[in-house]
Amino acid sequence: MTQQTSPAPQALLPGFTLGAYRIDVPLVLAPMAGITDLPFRRVCKRFGIGLTVTEMIASRAVEQGRERTERMAELDPGERPVSIQIAGAEPHFVVDAARWAVGHGADFVDINMGCPVKKVCKQVAGSAMLRDESLVARVLTAVVGAVDVPVTLKIRTGWDEKSKNVERIARIAEDCGIAMLTVHGRTRAQMFHGHANWEDIGRAKAAVSIPVIGNGDIVDGDSAREMIRVSGCDGVMVGRAVQGNPWVLGEVRAAIMGEAPPAPPTAAERWDVVYEHMRHLLSHHGERTASKLARKHIPWYSKGLHGSAEFRAAFQHYHAWDEQMAAAEAYFLGLDGGPELARVA
Repeated sequence: MTQQTSPAPQALLPGFTLGAYRIDVPLVLAPMAGITDLPFRRVCKRFGIGLTVTEMIASRAVEQGRERTERMAELDPGERPVSIQIAGAEPHFVVDAARWAVGHGADFVDINMGCPVKKVCKQVAGSAMLRDESLVARVLTAVVGAVDVPVTLKIRTGWDEKSKNVERIARIAEDCGIAMLTVHGRTRAQMFHGHANWEDIGRAKAAVSIPVIGNGDIVDGDSAREMIRVSGCDGVMVGRAVQGNPWVLGEVRAAIMGEAPPAPPTAAERWDVVYEHMRHLLSHHGERTASKLARKHIPWYSKGLHGSAEFRAAFQHYHAWDEQMAAAEAYFLGLDGGPELARVA
């Protein structure tokens, strides 16, 4: 009797072409201020994501030539393809920033029209731009015409529930030559509260022919599959769920690529990633800044693990780098890898 073999699982998304690159794994790491610096992106890249994006860089900061801005734009050859994200409302400044990004090695330039932070919106940048569709068109047209790499756009669904214009903005973007659109399924008024509206992402997808990436409330493989089902998006962007848990990227990748989910990390594997991240932080930022950042990242890595509350409270009392690393190593390698290591939802 011939043994029947099960057909190989199929990827949910076929991928797409963006400029000179084929994005076979349509999984994108979201740009997050103060988080997705080069050290963090290096760690996340090991989990097989298809595209990384830098932190948002203000076009006016580029013009001022700050050292911190230069550091934010540092890229690693191993993370390609990579996009540098810029923001601003004045076309000439945004154009200069786009050219600067290309000069720093960006494979794509991403324009942020989704940031909900008050200080950004007060400058009529970020998601505040969604209220002025003619300004959106002027900025996008100027940037697309100024650089020879694909220009992409990240937006929200509108300013508030009464003024959603995600479909119109999507069409404007395509008409202006934008090569890929990312939609966070919340309005600016929602900030990061409530639930992302994946149906609104689907409205943008139905309105255009360019690739549309869905963003908002992706926390595991199941949520990624459901977003794809509801919205019909071409790719998935993961943001806050990655903080302290880059393993979620491997889970989401497996879900959208039709692969078996990866096993949870052992205590040793978890510490290996934490230590790699800290080593990159030290090299990139120097000990003083790395130590400050460690007080944010290391507690995130412990979230949901056995004894994490006590560890986080104690860790904030360590300020010297060597003390921080010794305390973190003792905690993470002290976990036995049993059921108590499972991350809590």
